[in-house]
Amino acid sequence: MNWLTDRYPRLPFFIQLMRLDKPVGIYLLLWPTLWALWIAGDGHPSMANVVIFVLGVVIMRSAGCVINDYADRDVDGHVERTAGRPLAQKVISAKEALMLFAVLCMGAFILVLFTNAFTVYLSFAALFLASLYPFMKRYTHLPQVVLGAAFAWAVPMAFSAEMNSLPDVVWLLYTATLTWTVAYDTQYAMVDREDDLKVGIKSTAVLFGESDKMMIGVMQAITLISWLMVASKINASWPVYLSIAIAGGFFIYHQKLIALRQREQCFQAFLNNHWVGAVLFIGLLAHYNL
Repeated sequence: MNWLTDRYPRLPFFIQLMRLDKPVGIYLLLWPTLWALWIAGDGHPSMANVVIFVLGVVIMRSAGCVINDYADRDVDGHVERTAGRPLAQKVISAKEALMLFAVLCMGAFILVLFTNAFTVYLSFAALFLASLYPFMKRYTHLPQVVLGAAFAWAVPMAFSAEMNSLPDVVWLLYTATLTWTVAYDTQYAMVDREDDLKVGIKSTAVLFGESDKMMIGVMQAITLISWLMVASKINASWPVYLSIAIAGGFFIYHQKLIALRQREQCFQAFLNNHWVGAVLFIGLLAHYNL
């Protein structure tokens, strides 16, 4: 890595811009994608689709971070957690960020071309949602819902790639992913709430106010109920139900972490959601391999 940075001294800034140094966002997008692939493939998804979607997750999450920082380039410097980001520090220009975003989106689109026409059509909605999210925090207090819709769109795309159709279970899994994303991104927004109020950034954390913990709990409950309905649809065996119970235990832990609304504790709750996604996927793996 040293020889790369010696030759390309600005490379670390682009890595930071794409958030490749902080992979938790990749995991949070990856788990629902893998849930969908495994259910759509009845436990044996096409390995070509697995490779395509894993690479697509990394690329599109990177693209989302780039366009997010482009949208926030004038306000990130006023927020404690984001003040050191490359666009806020002006070590990368806005033009360079847009060019990188375009290259990443083109790379993701090339991957989708290896699936089928239905998935290609769905990919345009994915690009629209990913591009829309960063700008929503200017106009609505529900940018987390738009992010949830964007992250959850991996579910119908995975099903369309595997089955070339969208059965009813897709929308149950979509709902679970959307509400889970809103819950954990509200925890994330709680970290920045004081700074966001100062600079006029909108979020569900700002909207919910003193009801934030309760509303996160509601989103978490809907996630678990949706997963129980998914389990019923796929005639799941006990490992899936056990994984749902463990996920519920994690959600209780998150409520404990955010109880005092302290920044570091809210951020830890956000990070812990990686394990929620992982345990649910492990439950599916066990179910299909029993």
